[in-house]
Amino acid sequence: MKTQDTERLLPANGEGERWGAAWAAMLGVFVLVVAEQLPIGLLTSMSSTLKVTEGIAGLSVTIPSIVAGIAAPVVPLVAGRLDRRVLLIALMVIMTVANAASWLAPTFTVLLVSRVFVGIAIGGFWAVGGGLAVRLVSAANVPKATSIIFAGVAAASVLGVPLGAILGDALGWRWAFAALGVAAFIALVALLRLLPALAAQTPIGPRLLFGLLRNRGVVVGLAATLPAVAGHFAAFTYVGPILREIAGLPVSAVGPILLAYGLVGMGGNFAAGALLGRRVSSIVVTILVVITIALGLLPAAGLQPASGVVLLLLWGLFFGGLSVSMQTWMINAAPSAVEAATALWIAVWNLSIGLGALAGGIAIDNLPLQGAVWIAGALTLTAALIVITAQPARHSD
Repeated sequence: MKTQDTERLLPANGEGERWGAAWAAMLGVFVLVVAEQLPIGLLTSMSSTLKVTEGIAGLSVTIPSIVAGIAAPVVPLVAGRLDRRVLLIALMVIMTVANAASWLAPTFTVLLVSRVFVGIAIGGFWAVGGGLAVRLVSAANVPKATSIIFAGVAAASVLGVPLGAILGDALGWRWAFAALGVAAFIALVALLRLLPALAAQTPIGPRLLFGLLRNRGVVVGLAATLPAVAGHFAAFTYVGPILREIAGLPVSAVGPILLAYGLVGMGGNFAAGALLGRRVSSIVVTILVVITIALGLLPAAGLQPASGVVLLLLWGLFFGGLSVSMQTWMINAAPSAVEAATALWIAVWNLSIGLGALAGGIAIDNLPLQGAVWIAGALTLTAALIVITAQPARHSD
């Protein structure tokens, strides 16, 4: 590895390992993922209150995801050489205010406008924060720090989405958004206290971003991410109806089951992080194949509460390891341009969430629910085949 690349993997300002900052970034990621996915557990109550179908209510997931996908490369580009600490804090301020607006939104249109700003914050924060580990700890500790930051994804499933569903069921969906605004404020305080100054390194410009598309490892990572994440969210956005109509579970069981889903997902995140010193592509393929199997079996073998929950938990366990595995893939593929590679990956990840939720919404309004789940499984299988057949560049393994 070149000297300049090695220097980029050292802790910021030469002041030692910044584990506290990694945990603060994890809290920020936690808020982002909860903000993006919170409506998943609230679609029924939101659609009833705002007088739209569940498929239309799913736009509250689709819109911020698509905006986030656009914002991921654009925000760092516009920010230029702005200190990344200042940028991350500003984005968390936007997140806090936007969720307060969602809480108070009088109509579905106003809610969607607030969700646009949520999307800007999500895309910009992830583009910088997703690859932050290389700025906070030494090279040997980057996989561990990355798994800490991306534990926010699993933690959001463990606490945020299920508790949002439970809170929404008990007090109404608006209070779930209010609680999220409070969580965003807490994350803002943590970032203010723990994040060091992070001067921009290589400025992100169109030439750098498009130049990465000539990097085979980056292209394979992006190509696999698109169907993998779209497939997951085509089904997971509508996990409430899936659990009720396929597995035969009551509405009151959705929140607790999502809590269990998140717990196993967090376990999957740390398990994948511990194994990423080995062949990354093999881990990614294993994750995608198992998710495909779980989704394929769910409509046929998950017709009872017990079997439906088991397959859902298997799905959650392995999806929990996907984000940290793919982020590590991108770091390895472009070690000298981590922020730019992360921006591209986050753009694809979030666009995939939006496209998946949109596809799932169309499917759930026009096809039997089982068809939507099988479409999701076909997409994750496609992602696995991309990784298997593409023979990615050696440094991606």
